[in-house]
Amino acid sequence: MKQAIIRPPSSAFRHCISAHPEHHILDLSLAQEQHAEYCRTLSDLGLKLIRLPPDERYPDSCFVEDTVVVHGNRGFITRFAENSRRGEELAVSEFLKDYVELGFARKPATIEGGDVIHLPHRLVTGITRRTNLKGVKQMSRWLGIRSDTIEDPSIIHLKSHVTYLSRNTIIATEDFESHPILEDFDKIVVPREEGYAANTLTIGNAVLMSQEHQRAQKLVAEAGFEIIPLDMSEFEKCEGALTCLSIIF
Repeated sequence: MKQAIIRPPSSAFRHCISAHPEHHILDLSLAQEQHAEYCRTLSDLGLKLIRLPPDERYPDSCFVEDTVVVHGNRGFITRFAENSRRGEELAVSEFLKDYVELGFARKPATIEGGDVIHLPHRLVTGITRRTNLKGVKQMSRWLGIRSDTIEDPSIIHLKSHVTYLSRNTIIATEDFESHPILEDFDKIVVPREEGYAANTLTIGNAVLMSQEHQRAQKLVAEAGFEIIPLDMSEFEKCEGALTCLSIIF
């Protein structure tokens, strides 16, 4: 059985790093309810949940995906670009050390899990505001797997714009649909106004998607995928999404 590490939003979640225009009206209680439903969904899909306690020292710590990249029997503990997030990775590495062999990003490398797309035989990693080339090279070397790169220093994380659905199919925003690194994939392109829906999480035959973006859901369903819509409104206000909330290994 696969496992998923999750960490609920803490009481400090309102202070997350975000430039979202509705950040100021974030509803903490609703975020906690949405996170609980997300966890129930993972469990219903057959994942064993490992629950780390909330940590009020780190407002963004529910976004556990950013702390590590796991491939096979190895994990690469990341190094955050934002000083305020450094330390989130400690609880994750303490748990994972009993399951996988760990390597650690070293400065001046920065890398976050939200930039790393796992494909059947390689990775694709974003060079973004949060991840630099040194981080990608250190990760690829430790994990022993090729990682191609997509460079866009204007974005926070690549997986906010591109995710892998399975069956050689990706979902992407219009800005990334024609990138040469992605040319061999079948593509579902979300409408520009539904760009948030490009962040999806595939578990088995099911694709978790933001419930608000129904045109994108229809496109994915028409491509033959089972859709599970989830309300992600409060996490969107913190510029987080479905993949951010778990480490699946």
